[in-house]
Amino acid sequence: MKKKNQMSHTNRYILLGLSIFCVLMMVLSSFSDKVGGPFKTVANVTVIPLQQGMNQIGGWMGDMKDNFSTMKQLKSENKKLREQVDALTTENNYLQEERYEFERLQELYKLDQNYAEYEKTAAHVIGKDAGNWFGTFTIDKGSKDGIEVNMNVLAGSGLVGIVTDVGPTWAKVRSIIDDSSNISAMAISTSDTCIVSGDMALMGTGQIAFSQMENNDNVVAVGDQIVTSYISDKYLQGILIGSVSEVNVDSNNLTRSGYITPAVDFKNIQEVLVITTTKAELTGENKTE
Repeated sequence: MKKKNQMSHTNRYILLGLSIFCVLMMVLSSFSDKVGGPFKTVANVTVIPLQQGMNQIGGWMGDMKDNFSTMKQLKSENKKLREQVDALTTENNYLQEERYEFERLQELYKLDQNYAEYEKTAAHVIGKDAGNWFGTFTIDKGSKDGIEVNMNVLAGSGLVGIVTDVGPTWAKVRSIIDDSSNISAMAISTSDTCIVSGDMALMGTGQIAFSQMENNDNVVAVGDQIVTSYISDKYLQGILIGSVSEVNVDSNNLTRSGYITPAVDFKNIQEVLVITTTKAELTGENKTE
């Protein structure tokens, strides 16, 4: 304890001595220009360098203060810029979504005009079966909106499928790519009929198959359009299914078969048009597909 007190007294003496020395140097500095001889020499050797050092320290402290203020200001500006970027990003995403929706609605409008002879109602897709493809899906219109079983459904540039089940505010649609789908179709260029069959596995190549087309002198080539046939029981006539991507003569040499690229993107269906008239209503008949 005594040793600690002695160290405390010693530190006080050192601090007092340094204080006196500083005061003395300041006095000498003030008289250095007026007093010659040894005082001036001592001042030049001690006080002036000390003043220069103090001035440098003061300048450094001032710079540090300015730098701190600048850094604080930059942080504030950076925060505001980040907020502006976030706001602009959100606005850009919203505008992009609106643009995509507008493009889809334009596509639906064009499709509506292509089949202007049929009454239609628009609907949104609200659910689908598992998997990448829209084999079967649910829309947000039902019996309260006049939707009935066997009504044809359109999207993209042509036929999507047919209504298979209806509730008050919803309806289920089976698409033409579903494994259970078989459609009586024909080639526009020749009127040769065929059967278009759904195949979910084949859709991995972006195609669906057609078969049972008569092998005759009529030329059906790649790019020819395939539409629903006039002899189809449930599908209205002349709705575009897709275009021929490959055609071959079968081994029996009596029929031809091949593949079709669908007119609809079955990986991305958000809105559809439902034709509110069934084939049976148009023909006055009630047949099975």
